[in-house]
Amino acid sequence: MKKVVFLLMMIGVLLTSCGEYNKILKSTDYELKYSYAKKYFNAKQYSKSATLLDELVPIFKGTAFAEESLYLLAQSYYGQKDYQTASQYFNTYYTTYPKGEYTEMARFYSGYGLYLDSPDPRLDQAQTYEAINQLQLYLEYYPQSERSKQAQDIMFELQEKLAYKELLAVRLYFNLGTYMGNNYLSCVITAQNALKNYPYSKYREEFMFYVIRSKFELAVVSVEEKLQGRYRDVVDEYYNYLNEYPEGKYIKQVQRFYDYANKRITDTY
Repeated sequence: MKKVVFLLMMIGVLLTSCGEYNKILKSTDYELKYSYAKKYFNAKQYSKSATLLDELVPIFKGTAFAEESLYLLAQSYYGQKDYQTASQYFNTYYTTYPKGEYTEMARFYSGYGLYLDSPDPRLDQAQTYEAINQLQLYLEYYPQSERSKQAQDIMFELQEKLAYKELLAVRLYFNLGTYMGNNYLSCVITAQNALKNYPYSKYREEFMFYVIRSKFELAVVSVEEKLQGRYRDVVDEYYNYLNEYPEGKYIKQVQRFYDYANKRITDTY
């Protein structure tokens, strides 16, 4: 019996709440509507607050409510985990109010939301690049902020994701070998570009390994007139690897590539 009474009470509260919300939606008293938008926002009912604020923000332009309402709209979408829409509104806020009350937070959350929504490394990373861009801008404006360390750490994490995406491409090119073209050369170019773009990546050693490994394979399948030059490339990459990783993970394989190539160099520089 108590459960039935409790259930009826909950249904009554729900119906009252829905009736209240529908009444507010139809209201033309914008200040009242705004007070309810803030009420729903504070109650973490972000869908309701966003719906109300979507209507109110254009109406409030040029008024005392304009700045706060725009920021709350961005936060309402953020609260719903619609990070792309939230980022757009945060951008609108800090562009419109470059010295506003919430500008620092808007700049931070613009990048942080995109970071939370950053896709799998195998997918297009346009959003990841934009997250890095927004966080970089945040650091330029607020280098001494209490969130600066967090922003830097996030940027490094996102750069590692981009580096890993390049590593997946490097591995793919190498595994394709000479299938439908010279994929070893593509492997070398992609790995070398990654080394330039992400010099401090935890994948650096593996990028260097694929450079020498692919150059070794290029030498193996090379035509006679290019053979000596490609053997020398293997030797050069051996010393590059050895300089950075004298006790590296791949040192035994790299040593074999060097021994093979060095024995077959017959001409001099």
